Amino acid sequence: MPPPFPSPDAFYLHLLRACASPRHAAAVHSHIVRAHPAASLFLRNTLLAAYCRHRGGGGHARRLLDEMPRRNAVSYNLLIDAYARQGLAPLSLRTFDRARRAGEGPGVDRFSYAAALAACSRAGDVTAGKALHALAVLDGNSRGVFVSNSLISMYAKCGDMGEARRVFDFADERDDVSWNSLISGYVRAGAHGEMMKVFAMMRRCGIGLNSFALGSVIKCCSGHGDGTLGIAEAVHGCVVKAGLDSDVFLVSAMIDMYAKKGALVEAVALFRSVEEPNVVVFNTMISGFCRAETAVGKEVAGEALDLFSEVQSRGMQPTEFTFSSALRACNLAGYFEFGKQLHGQVIKHSFQRDDFIGSALIDLYFNSGCTEDGFRCFRSSPKHDIVTWTAMISGCVQNELFEKALSLFHEFLVAGLKPDLFTISSVMNACASLAFARAGEQIHCFATKSGFDRFIAMGNSCIHMYARSGDVDSATRRFWEMDSQDVISWSALISSHAQHGGARDALQFFDEMVDAKVVPNEITFLGVLTACSHGGLVDEGLRYYEIMNKEYGLDPTIRHCTCVVDLLGRAGRLADAENIISKSIFHADPVVWRSLLASCRIHGDLERGQLVASKIMELEPTSSASYVILYNMYLDAGELSLASKTRDLMKQRGVKKEPGLSWIELKCGVHSFVAGDKSHPESNAIYTKLQDMLSRIDGLALTDTEISKREQNLMNCHSEKLAVALGMIHLPQSAPIRVMKNLRVCRDCHLTMKLISKSENREIILRDPIRFHHFRDGSCSCADYW
Repeated sequence: MPPPFPSPDAFYLHLLRACASPRHAAAVHSHIVRAHPAASLFLRNTLLAAYCRHRGGGGHARRLLDEMPRRNAVSYNLLIDAYARQGLAPLSLRTFDRARRAGEGPGVDRFSYAAALAACSRAGDVTAGKALHALAVLDGNSRGVFVSNSLISMYAKCGDMGEARRVFDFADERDDVSWNSLISGYVRAGAHGEMMKVFAMMRRCGIGLNSFALGSVIKCCSGHGDGTLGIAEAVHGCVVKAGLDSDVFLVSAMIDMYAKKGALVEAVALFRSVEEPNVVVFNTMISGFCRAETAVGKEVAGEALDLFSEVQSRGMQPTEFTFSSALRACNLAGYFEFGKQLHGQVIKHSFQRDDFIGSALIDLYFNSGCTEDGFRCFRSSPKHDIVTWTAMISGCVQNELFEKALSLFHEFLVAGLKPDLFTISSVMNACASLAFARAGEQIHCFATKSGFDRFIAMGNSCIHMYARSGDVDSATRRFWEMDSQDVISWSALISSHAQHGGARDALQFFDEMVDAKVVPNEITFLGVLTACSHGGLVDEGLRYYEIMNKEYGLDPTIRHCTCVVDLLGRAGRLADAENIISKSIFHADPVVWRSLLASCRIHGDLERGQLVASKIMELEPTSSASYVILYNMYLDAGELSLASKTRDLMKQRGVKKEPGLSWIELKCGVHSFVAGDKSHPESNAIYTKLQDMLSRIDGLALTDTEISKREQNLMNCHSEKLAVALGMIHLPQSAPIRVMKNLRVCRDCHLTMKLISKSENREIILRDPIRFHHFRDGSCSCADYW
């Protein structure tokens, strides 16, 4: 009976191929050294290959190479390639140099150059790559298609498409790899036009299409945001003609391409044409339904979830991508209960450690308002990367946990992670909502140093932040510093000036926007109508309300309607405002009626106000705003008994008035106050300063209504007055005092702020939920039209 292995080398070769780690290879190596000290070069190279196959075996391989009595090009190539695959470019190039200098036969060959160039590609070291290119020319190795393809790939991956194209053009010979490398390089560089030219040239040269080339072209079409289907359909035709329409990889890529173009009908038709779709095809279609480029609604997201159910009914094993896409569909459609059931499936399949699933679950719980569950998902995640951190920060902003969002961002930076554009924008929105100008400026500086300042989205966030912090001049300056502006930029600028009392400036910017050929959207017109409302520009506001539909095809929303009601109501045209509500599709929405009620109070129309208040209380019986407006209206009219009844009605119905809160940002932090607040460490100094300022105001007229001494004392310690007093104590004379308030400023405080600005010779900027008030020298930017 013959032995199982005809020679010792064959026996060792069998063992080395079975090695699963450097430790196993070392055991075989030890046996070879003892039993066959004069092993052949072939066996030694095989041992070298066994070490190189596994991460961590590089050190053993290098020592073996040093000990080998004889080496050839294969010996060196194995180590050059191993270092390249492990991302150790310097060691790979050093080994290449050693091989080239060795006087042992052919030290380097085309495979040596290919491995060394791959190391340069992975490291992005185009300088070393060019040096290798020069050596290949000197050695006569650059003319072969194998090395020229490696050079094209290296230059393309290093981003130097000019050199890649030159190598391609001057190559003596080209094959499929040459064309594919150049095409994929152009796709990676975003040079879609050049890629399509090369693809067309490839077709003219009669080069056969393969899945790699077509995959690159499809990827290019997917990323090209021109919104047209012509090229996409042409590429689809090429796939069919090449007989590759059954290739799962290409079918998935084409479904993704159509979905990104917003062509869901074509994507679904292609998906249904696949006879035996696997989970990858299903994943692509589910993801396609959730694309931002498509009109994602409940119906579309429901289709995605139906496909998820089909995956399970077919007995397929869903992947991490299946779950992350399905959870995204739940978030988009608001199917939060279904999403929670998916969470259970995620745990069942042990996918809860996946980063994308973790961030999707965080989004799910924050979108549904279950913030504690969102924090629980975050804390249970085994690792926190930028995706999960950003999901947490944006979720906190969405749920108005702005201070927590800033705290998380600080933790994020302490963890040594680098934020992306979306993270920075979310943090900037938190600063804007809190009106933390100083923190916002620091974030802006950070964004500039990080290179994010060049993005339009970052510029838009800065405009919003500065405007919401009371610095409209910085917001305007940031707008003009941007290299280009989109509709969001213009809308933010218009809204900024509208909120700060610059109605005419806002309308002027709208005209400049139209002249710049930027098409306004719903947000733009909201800013324009707000400007007209705050500026008392009735005719202009009605004209813009009309043209937004007639000239731009935009249907008014509840917010536009409310602006027009406010515009007419402030101007005293209460009947016209009521007529607008009655004829609109929003006649059952309490928001528009509440706007009319506020105008009834301004103009003292008690009879209409009572009817409007009754209607609001029917629609929204637990909202405190309408009760408070009606209560104040009765006080203004001297109807103290009716005011008392309104207050008693609130108590009976369990309606609680939202407490007024004001805050101010100083160098030592953010300080917040409620009316009559004495919890601040500097409370005594604050009240002393406030009384000192009030004593300097001569002839302060509060209201014509009889007000009790208790209510008078309470007015004198309203939260915004306490915040202003603290600002007077700490801020230098040249600095404006910026105070933010969660409720509308009352008449007494508005008058008081005007008089304090004159007596103290200070600028006071007060933001309430409706607008900004800039008090200077005894007057306000609103011109008392608020």
